[in-house]
Amino acid sequence: MSIETLKSRLPDYAKDLRLNLSSLAAEAALTEQQRAGAFVASAIASRNPEVIAGITAEFGPKLSAEALEAAKTAAAIMAMNNIYYRFVHLASAPDYKTLPAKLRMNALAKPGVDKADFELWSIAVSAINGCGACIDSHEKVLRGHGVSVEAIQAAIRIAATVHAVAATIGGEAALQGQLKAAA
Repeated sequence: MSIETLKSRLPDYAKDLRLNLSSLAAEAALTEQQRAGAFVASAIASRNPEVIAGITAEFGPKLSAEALEAAKTAAAIMAMNNIYYRFVHLASAPDYKTLPAKLRMNALAKPGVDKADFELWSIAVSAINGCGACIDSHEKVLRGHGVSVEAIQAAIRIAATVHAVAATIGGEAALQGQLKAAA
């Protein structure tokens, strides 16, 4: 499985997604590690096994073992944090904003890769998961590390495209299953 296989699975109505996958695979605003990690973390956050397999097969070999583990860690820790902090942000009662999270997040302090790279992967996953509080927090850290708005935007564009590919492939599979069941 590869990115080409994923592109071939996209129906004609999603041809823009094919084009976006191709252009983002060579996105110049990010280093190779940043780009590959953003793809992997976003694929995991997409929760689509076919997309995870295709993206990881394509971009996993472009990462060191430590960087691949860090990209997976970003997806895992943000899956937890995005839910918690989205709740805190959206809850009407102000009490929750003053309580400690009491959730282990050691990976944020020692991600095993450059902090800016890990933050890029975390903001990409946070965008997929829709946590505004986490997006703001990671964006502030990225700016503090001197990461350009173009690089941040590129990571979000990767997240948006990977998520759309996962939604489209998943939707088509569900539709085909319904058509078979009806026949």
